Amino acid sequence: MNKPTNSPFPVNTPVLIAGGGPVGLTLAALLASFGIRSVVIENDPSYCTGSRAICMSRRSQEILGWVGADKPLVETGLSWVGGRSYYRDTEVLHFQMPSDPTQRFAPMVNIQQYFAEQFAHEAAQKYQDNYGDLVDVRWNCKVEAVRQQADFNEVDVVDADGKTQTIRADWLVACDGGRSTVREQLGLQLQGMQYDGKYVIVDIRQKTKRDVERLAWFDPPSNPGSTILMHRQPEDVWRIDYQIRDDEDPVEAIKPENVLPRVQSHLSMIGENEPWEPLWISIYNAKCLSLEKYRHNRVLFAGDAAHLVPIFGVRGLNSGLDDAGNLAWKLARVINGTSPDSLLDTYSTERVHAAHENMVFGAKSTEFMAPPNFAFKLMREATLKLALADEKVRSLINPRQSMPIHYVGSSLNLPDSDIWSSDLAAPGMPAPEVLLDNGSHLTQQFGKGFVCIVFGDSLDKPKQTELAHNSIKIHSFSGNKYAGYSQFGLSNQTESALILVRPDGYVMGRWKGSDIAPVLTAMKQTGVMS
Repeated sequence: MNKPTNSPFPVNTPVLIAGGGPVGLTLAALLASFGIRSVVIENDPSYCTGSRAICMSRRSQEILGWVGADKPLVETGLSWVGGRSYYRDTEVLHFQMPSDPTQRFAPMVNIQQYFAEQFAHEAAQKYQDNYGDLVDVRWNCKVEAVRQQADFNEVDVVDADGKTQTIRADWLVACDGGRSTVREQLGLQLQGMQYDGKYVIVDIRQKTKRDVERLAWFDPPSNPGSTILMHRQPEDVWRIDYQIRDDEDPVEAIKPENVLPRVQSHLSMIGENEPWEPLWISIYNAKCLSLEKYRHNRVLFAGDAAHLVPIFGVRGLNSGLDDAGNLAWKLARVINGTSPDSLLDTYSTERVHAAHENMVFGAKSTEFMAPPNFAFKLMREATLKLALADEKVRSLINPRQSMPIHYVGSSLNLPDSDIWSSDLAAPGMPAPEVLLDNGSHLTQQFGKGFVCIVFGDSLDKPKQTELAHNSIKIHSFSGNKYAGYSQFGLSNQTESALILVRPDGYVMGRWKGSDIAPVLTAMKQTGVMS
């Protein structure tokens, strides 16, 4: 539970998390699942207002599932059916989201950010030890100063009463957003580029019978020259984003008297005639920015404090939750003494790589959704006009939804020494989802510790004992009539193989045969084990 606002702060904490948004709260819950205590400092009085980040990828749902926050999210959220794009008032793209019965989660779910914060927080509150809650969330508090020492951080926090208290934190994780105080305290700056195009973001409440689709209009008659995006949200909420002209004053643009007529014009154009009310108005412009590294001694950065990516393609919150999923197990092992702190360097290298990948795709989407200059506008208009008649062009209109990143070149990847028929489960890739004979999913095995997936010959007792001694759980497909061998690169069901999967569901290595020696060697060679 949350501590009373006037209760004293702990003098020491293993982890202090600056920022109680979805990334900070999810990280706290994940750390708690490993038995690690943390204090979360959040400037706001409670969960955020307004929809903010709204689209949760399958990977994000899986990460929240590691702490049991997936069930309320799936029950509350709205799964995408697909998407439609229009040029003026003519449809130029209609795509459907894949429906795969082997998958545990929908490809994309619409849900307001404050729900994600609530569900992550509620999950965190379930974890306790003999001394009480493992997660201590402090609302109405803010980080004021950070002083790095060799083996800890001194963090000055202004509490809800305006008093400054100092906490000694072994590790400080900055999840405090795009205007990160921690980043400022360390004198660090994000590097990259920022786009000029601005979007007004509006939440309204209105009943509708439309499918849950990503809807986009380019140069619609309702708002000529603009681009408009619409997503249905839970509780009869529409999220509407529309681009304003470069010469419009952003302060004036978000005034209700300027926003509401534009919203009404568009609702009337598409035939949404039910009564409606505005809930929240904000403004946004796309950024492709990142720190050069996300570890600075005993300070780590995650989410928007580490990187800012465009909203187009829904990579912002989803990449932040992937930061939390990558960091939690590594930080837990370092704190517990089962791994050297050099393991945290792989968090930085892997997630910086992921940020750059996300920015490449995000930039391409932004250049289409909000063209930065006349040349891009000209190319977009030509593409949209061609799409009216040419189906081959229409795929260019899709803003490339978020996908899990391949950690190419990570020092945790063990190179293949055998020939495999597929790279879907290559080292550095997330393990493919598989529907098991008992109706559960393979990804439900992930999130806690290392997993060795066994194909073909079952392991004898000594091998099982040796793996267990090294905290590696075994999941065996031995003797099963399993149709998914090909997903893991096996050509037939007679082959034997071992696949080592990290706690975050990423493949570390794969070996033909049933010799466990390479698995144990991999744990030592990669620096996972002290």
